[in-house]
Amino acid sequence: MTLQQLAYFLALADVRSFTRAADRMGVAQPTLSRQLRALEESLGALLVNRSQGPLTLTPAGEAVLPLARRIVADADNARAAVAEVVGLRRGRVRVGATPSLCIGVLADAIPVFHDRYPDLSIELSENGSQLLVSGLERGELDVAVLVVPRQGLDPSLEVTPLLRERLSVASPRSEPPLSGRGTMSVTELSRRALVMFRRGYDLREVTLRAYADAGVEPRFAVEGGEMDAVLRLVETGTGVAVVPDLVFAGRPRLRRTALTPPLYRTVALARRTDVSPTPAVQVFQDTLLGFLAEAETIGDLGTDVQVLHRAPTP
Repeated sequence: MTLQQLAYFLALADVRSFTRAADRMGVAQPTLSRQLRALEESLGALLVNRSQGPLTLTPAGEAVLPLARRIVADADNARAAVAEVVGLRRGRVRVGATPSLCIGVLADAIPVFHDRYPDLSIELSENGSQLLVSGLERGELDVAVLVVPRQGLDPSLEVTPLLRERLSVASPRSEPPLSGRGTMSVTELSRRALVMFRRGYDLREVTLRAYADAGVEPRFAVEGGEMDAVLRLVETGTGVAVVPDLVFAGRPRLRRTALTPPLYRTVALARRTDVSPTPAVQVFQDTLLGFLAEAETIGDLGTDVQVLHRAPTP
């Protein structure tokens, strides 16, 4: 078994065509077919159904697929690590983050990272926490900044808690306050129409769980939005939304109303335990931790955001 054979198999699994897979890999189709056959002989099982009709993977092929992705990704990481050891002159960090963290913490932290390490690049993937965990497990991400679910994360991931962040209700500042007290309960909130995030968003799950715990049903004005769309719909008066406190910064058209009892979420940095961080990944993590500590010191994070981890002292 060779890395090249696994790469050919992955290309075939992705495009489901010998011709297109050969084009993707830049080889002749007979070459790709021979290498796949050699891989199957090495493993002792057919990986691809070669009958007429759409190309499909055999049960053995389905079993090998996630392992092949991890092996090829780890090999890419090894090559990247060797290049990065030489003075961090080259390299990349594949970062995943939830949409609220992309427009909040990371939008401010990434410029700091680039100022310090201009030769390192960042590939940013924006998604819900469950999909980010899947990206880590498949070797498609180096690190992910995500929300820790109530049941915790898989022990195969190393988790560094970053923030404990309060969630509040966003409403349009152009309309009267939701409450004269500046706070409201989930029961009071249930009387308002919600602008709700799409399925897979952590904020959707947290909000619906809070409603269930309070014994009330949500009433939706709009469902299925991404973060920017939800905030814009709130600004225009379509409804209200439960959002992290950090998103209120720089949005003067939004009014914040705190929930009582308070609703919090924990934000963490996660990566695979079985893959040592490359130098670029390590300096990204250290930069992010240092940025959060400094932002907390000067009050940029607000009073209801608590930093949970400190960068190591140089």
